[in-house]
Amino acid sequence: MESSATLKQSIAHQRKALMGLLRAPLQQLAAQCSTVWGQREALNAALAATLTSLPYCQHLYVVDRHFVQISDNMSHAGPQAGYGRDRSGRPYMQGLVEGASLLLSESYISLKEKRPSLTALRSVRTAEGEMLGWIGAYFGLRDLPLTRALYEEPRAWRQIKGDPSIRGTVFQQCRTESEMDRHIDTVLGVLAELMRFHGVYHLMLHFSSSRAVIWQIADPYRYRLLDIDALVDPDLCLAYPRQPYPADALIPADKVRTVLENFRPLRLIDETFYLRSGTVNLFNGIVGLTFSCDGSHYVPYEEFLGRGKEFWLGDRAV
Repeated sequence: MESSATLKQSIAHQRKALMGLLRAPLQQLAAQCSTVWGQREALNAALAATLTSLPYCQHLYVVDRHFVQISDNMSHAGPQAGYGRDRSGRPYMQGLVEGASLLLSESYISLKEKRPSLTALRSVRTAEGEMLGWIGAYFGLRDLPLTRALYEEPRAWRQIKGDPSIRGTVFQQCRTESEMDRHIDTVLGVLAELMRFHGVYHLMLHFSSSRAVIWQIADPYRYRLLDIDALVDPDLCLAYPRQPYPADALIPADKVRTVLENFRPLRLIDETFYLRSGTVNLFNGIVGLTFSCDGSHYVPYEEFLGRGKEFWLGDRAV
C-alpha cells in the first residue's frame, strides 16, 4: 500500500503542475472565444494565437454544449480536420463536473496516434455566466514540460500474488534437484565475488533452470546470461575487471555473501514450498523472492536476514 500511495502522489504532483501551466492561457482563451462564439474562422484565429504560448500542446479546438466541434483542430502546423466532429463519446468528455472551469482528464490512448495522451477542458461562458461549450487542449504525455522527478521505489516489504493456476496445483508438484542445487556452494561463492569485487550490482538467480542474469556497473544497459557451466567455474571472475564496491550501495559489502547464502535454506525449505528464483540489487537494498506457489516477495535485505525458516513455512514449520 505504501508504494502505491507514493506512486499516486507522484502522479498527482505532475498533474497539479500541468494545471498550473494551463490555467492562465486557457482562461484568457475562453474569454476571447466567448466574444466570437459560433464564428469558425474567428475561433480558429484565437486558438492559433494561444497555441504559440503552449508549445507542448498538440492542438486546440472548441466544442459546443453537446460536444460537437465548432472549430478546426488548430495545430502548430495550422488548421486540421475536425470541424463537426462529435466528441461526446471520448473518454475525456466523461464525468464532466457541472460548474467546473478547468478539468484535466485521466490519461488515455489516443485514437489516431495510439499513444498515452490527455485532454484539458476549459469551459466557455457568456459574460452573464451562460454555458456555451468547452475548449479542448490535447497533449501527448511524452511532450509535457513537467519536472519528471524520478519515482523513488520505497524500501518496504511487498508481496505480490502470481498465477492462480500455479497456486491451485502447488500440492501436486515436488521440487526436483537441479544442477545449481548440486553445486550451490560454488555458484554462491562465484556470484558473491562478482558482486563484491567485479562491479555486478543486480543479480537474478534461477535455481530450477540453473542460470543467472547479471547487470554490471560498467555496462548497466546490457545484461549477461550465465549458464551452469559458467557459474561453477571460478575462472568466470577473470572475465570481469576488478571494480571498487559502490559507496552508495545500500547493502554493505560484508553482507553480500550472507544475503546470497540465505537463498540456500529457502531453496531446500520444503519439497512442495520452495524458492524458485531470487534477485539482489545492491543500490535499492531489496531482495526478491519467488516461490513455487508463484508468490513473490520484495524485501529490504535487513528484514530478509532477520527471518528464519519458521516465518516462511508458517503453519507448515515443524
